[in-house]
Amino acid sequence: MSENNQSEAPKKKISLQEAMKQQLEKKKNQANASGKGATNGDLSTKKLKSQQSKKPSNTRRKMGV
Repeated sequence: MSENNQSEAPKKKISLQEAMKQQLEKKKNQANASGKGATNGDLSTKKLKSQQSKKPSNTRRKMGV
């Protein structure tokens, strides 16, 4: 078991750039394996909606009803 711990230590000392490249490759491999990479990514994230709500109409206030 001590051999496994020693082999993991050098893996942690990779640069941030290398880590990002590895994660990107992993994502690409998963997308290719599933077949539909683009649609699979869309399902995992929700589409953003506008936070601007519709303004209430002022006609009732103006007419005094």
